[in-house]
Amino acid sequence: MKKLIKLTVNGIQREIEVEPRQTLLEVLREDLGLTGAKKGCNQGECGACTVLLDGQAVSSCLVLAVRAHGKTVLTAEGLATDGQLHALQQAFIAHGAVQCGFCTSGMLLSAKALLDRNPHLTTREIEESIDGNICRCTGYVKIIEAISAVAQNKNS
Repeated sequence: MKKLIKLTVNGIQREIEVEPRQTLLEVLREDLGLTGAKKGCNQGECGACTVLLDGQAVSSCLVLAVRAHGKTVLTAEGLATDGQLHALQQAFIAHGAVQCGFCTSGMLLSAKALLDRNPHLTTREIEESIDGNICRCTGYVKIIEAISAVAQNKNS
């Protein structure tokens, strides 16, 4: 039996009927057409489906959609505002931190959650914050450089 949930996704209030076992990832991708969160492992191991749920980075493949009722969700699509890329998006481009792109949205959102909590970051803290996001292309160096650059700009 479907249940009506209300949530805010990328600043837009939504009401949607969901199945009890439907994940937040499924709702975002299939019902709302937001494909930034990727379906990778479906076990919360790869980080490709990371979104912010009330400001916390979560694996949306592990969160039941009914648990998002009354909450705020931010996906990669919601990072840019007024046609301007978010500072993290700009830094990922400038530092060459994007290759195949599969992990990028999860990396961006994990980094945003970290920077929102603590703009004064060490390289070690950045490494720890993205350790749940698997990247098979970059070797992480450029990603860490991009996140560091944003942290340095916030602290300037």
